[in-house]
Amino acid sequence: MTDNKKFLEPEVSTSSRADIESLQAQRLADTIKHIYEANTFYRERIDGAGLDPYRIKDLKSIQSLPFTTKEELRKNYPFGLFCSPHEDIVRVHSSSGTTGNPTVVGYTREDLKIWAGVLARVMYDCGVRKDDVVQVSHGFGMFTGGFGFQYAAEKIGALVIPISGGNTERQLKVMSDFGTTVLCCTPSYALYMSEVAKKVGLDFKRLKLKVGFFGAEPWTEAMRREIEDRLSICALDSYGLSEVIGPGVSCECIHKKGLHINEDHFLVEVIDPDTGEVLAPGQKGELVFTSLTKRAMPVIRYRTKDISYLIEEQCSCGKTLARMAKPMGRTDDMLIIRGVNIFPSQIEEVLMDISDLEPHYLIVLDRRDYMDVLEVWVEVSENIFQEKIMVLEDFESSIEERLYSAIGIRIKVSLKEPQTIARSQGKAQRVLDRRKKD
Repeated sequence: MTDNKKFLEPEVSTSSRADIESLQAQRLADTIKHIYEANTFYRERIDGAGLDPYRIKDLKSIQSLPFTTKEELRKNYPFGLFCSPHEDIVRVHSSSGTTGNPTVVGYTREDLKIWAGVLARVMYDCGVRKDDVVQVSHGFGMFTGGFGFQYAAEKIGALVIPISGGNTERQLKVMSDFGTTVLCCTPSYALYMSEVAKKVGLDFKRLKLKVGFFGAEPWTEAMRREIEDRLSICALDSYGLSEVIGPGVSCECIHKKGLHINEDHFLVEVIDPDTGEVLAPGQKGELVFTSLTKRAMPVIRYRTKDISYLIEEQCSCGKTLARMAKPMGRTDDMLIIRGVNIFPSQIEEVLMDISDLEPHYLIVLDRRDYMDVLEVWVEVSENIFQEKIMVLEDFESSIEERLYSAIGIRIKVSLKEPQTIARSQGKAQRVLDRRKKD
């Protein structure tokens, strides 16, 4: 078996839509039967929906089942949704649990093999080979990000540097000394690396970096251009959720025309987030995933809160697997200001297209005279910061006009001195809500 067949599995990735859906239906039937026999929570749900778990014939059968939410995962903390015996569970991961019980997910040994396999498939597709050096700068711990990339790179046979996040100067030294060719981290941390590199006199053009897999937070095309320019790297979007499996649910290929979903392992729907109606390909809504091969803790119609849409046309790379558009925000990130729905990514897209602004900003929400107000703090470059106050005020006004033109409401802009907005070595905080809670 050649490396190409081993990792790309063309019998799946170039299948017809009918063959893909036939495989999904078979695996969905197996999963529904498995959870019905193994878990009381799911058994009650399936019975309540009037669905016969032994007579699943097509993918539409799943639409009779209710959605699963993160809150339900928390209510079943810690192991209430596990569907494999305790002795078969070899790993758990969880969220931080900063707002209550964390969401806990479990993996069997076979689940871990599947996780490594789906991510190895997409990394190999993007050019990662045995002679590569993969630097994993995601956190290691209960967060799934770091482990997924380590497993996948090791499966390919690449050399892995599991350096985790933080200590950025050391990250850069290792990147230079060890000849890193592949970088895995959040996009905001990649930008922070570029700032530190400039301080210490490191030129990314002199490094061996060729490709980066960036995820765990929404990021725009404008930020991609910024990362690629600063790090001299091909920046690709990687998507995953610990509740579904971790990174590897979908990823861009080098054509950057949407994230290929590993449909043989994950069934995706897009729904209207308000009504729950299933939407057709091309219609924007909330992503909903069902795992088709995971045994320890399958999820059924899991609402991700991520906003995207599906693309079913064959990609330029030859794959026929459905793609999801680059996520443009989350339903719980959406801001409603004076009746207008705004996603932080819309603001970012405008800011990143303006010269003399740094890619560091903060959206500040406040309440004045019983009205919600929105302000954007954004850093300017060193050369523009030295300008006179009048010039800076004119610059602020021009940015406000650009935002109004793009979004439709007036947003105050406050220019900040370079290096004054807090940096992140993980997920960036883009919104500061200072409104008083009732």
